[in-house]
Amino acid sequence: MAFLKYFLIRVGILIPLFVIFMLLGLGAVFSVIAATLIAFCVAYLFFRPQRNAAAESIRTAVSPEARKDRAKKRVTDGDIEDSLIEANPEVGIDNDQKPSARKLPPAEQLGSVDETSRVPKDFTV
Repeated sequence: MAFLKYFLIRVGILIPLFVIFMLLGLGAVFSVIAATLIAFCVAYLFFRPQRNAAAESIRTAVSPEARKDRAKKRVTDGDIEDSLIEANPEVGIDNDQKPSARKLPPAEQLGSVDETSRVPKDFTV
């Protein structure tokens, strides 16, 4: 959440600056470059706590402890699936196989179809 907040702050600074530079007639490329540099400087100077919180949230998400927590969650989910299958043998969970392709009926079974409207010729309202 901290990363999203910091991202939105930076975008909230960047977009108005870009619009202002475009209205001043600096051109699209120069406006993007100038707005990006100024937004970076403003965010770097005035939003240090938000930047540090965003960096901490990213560090926490990719830390070894987070990997261990995700692995524990996967094991717990697997145990829950196993207990569900053991308690209800008629329930089947088969996530390891690719889904089978849906078979459509042959065109002969659909009846005659008008090519312009795709409505059967013998259809009446």
